[in-house]
Amino acid sequence: MKARMFLVGAALICANVFLFSNKAMACEICEGSTSSHENHIHIGSSANDHAPIGVMGDHMHKSGEWMLSYRYMHMAMDGNRKGSDRIGRDTIVTTEPNRFFGAAGQPMTLRVVPTEMQMDMHMVGAMYAPTDWLTLMLMANYIEKEMDHVTYAGMVGTRVLGEFKTKSEGWGDTKVSTLWKLYKDDIHKIHLNMGVSLPTGSLKESGMVLTPMNMRTNMRLPYGMQLGTGTYDLLPGITYNGQKGPWEWGAQYSAEVRLEDENEEGYAWGNKHSLTTWGSYEWAPWISTSLRLTGTTQGDIDGIDAQIMAPVQTADPDNYGGKTIETGLGVNLYGTHGAIKGQRLAFELSAPVYQNLNGPQMERDYALTVGWQYAF
Repeated sequence: MKARMFLVGAALICANVFLFSNKAMACEICEGSTSSHENHIHIGSSANDHAPIGVMGDHMHKSGEWMLSYRYMHMAMDGNRKGSDRIGRDTIVTTEPNRFFGAAGQPMTLRVVPTEMQMDMHMVGAMYAPTDWLTLMLMANYIEKEMDHVTYAGMVGTRVLGEFKTKSEGWGDTKVSTLWKLYKDDIHKIHLNMGVSLPTGSLKESGMVLTPMNMRTNMRLPYGMQLGTGTYDLLPGITYNGQKGPWEWGAQYSAEVRLEDENEEGYAWGNKHSLTTWGSYEWAPWISTSLRLTGTTQGDIDGIDAQIMAPVQTADPDNYGGKTIETGLGVNLYGTHGAIKGQRLAFELSAPVYQNLNGPQMERDYALTVGWQYAF
């Protein structure tokens, strides 16, 4: 929690530096031109040259150009949902069957319910363009996860035994991608996204749990608390950008397609497909605001890890995936001169407006992304 507060505080300080440093220069630019947007909007010169910070691989670079980036994302989940309806924890432990425990003909219900989850992800990336029609991209991420649980006593009933927290932390999967220019004119740009995710994240994270028999034991954590997929995944997509005057808009389709039937632990995550579209308005060359809408669908987990067996919904591979629609509000700040020239600081806050989950499953509450980029 202290680390998150420090990062958010640092981001706000940086934002104030951008605002102070750019305000005077922005006024000079506007006063010196009858149409500042027409004269200053081109690749790498204004806040509107980028999509919202939550969009990956949104733009290409000129031949020989590099870009370094850092993104911090905090995601919070609170409560549970089955399909499109919320479901209480007492209802889960009295109605939802446990596929791993219980005698034949006498099924046992779930006895442990997750109540909250926090995930912090630090994403470090680099882009390089060997030619005008090809951009290379590399991204690594460091992940921290925490999940709170309530354990119910015994085989049945709604008597709460106690609470516990599990944690996992480490490097996730590494993504290597390419962006291929398909079309470009004065207003419209289209490029192809194609990459692969390398299984560098751990699949064997473990933690102490409280069982319904009032025992503390160390167990392998459920799928959602692991740090990677364990499979090589194809990352196809296509991105469109349009820009005219102070307006910028775009859309991107992206996917995660598993290239293996199962990982070394015997399972594979469901394929994931996302479609996002956004629009932004540039108030000055150094600041723009954006609105984004994203729809995502993902299948459940295929297969099973024999070491992940517990009377909790997150241990069941069927309780993963679903359909979501979320909105995002963003701000882009762009350095136009001096020491911060060419640097971008951006924020985006997103929240779901629709969730239909393969459940019972924890529902998403919100996500905050803060990012820095520097092109040279």
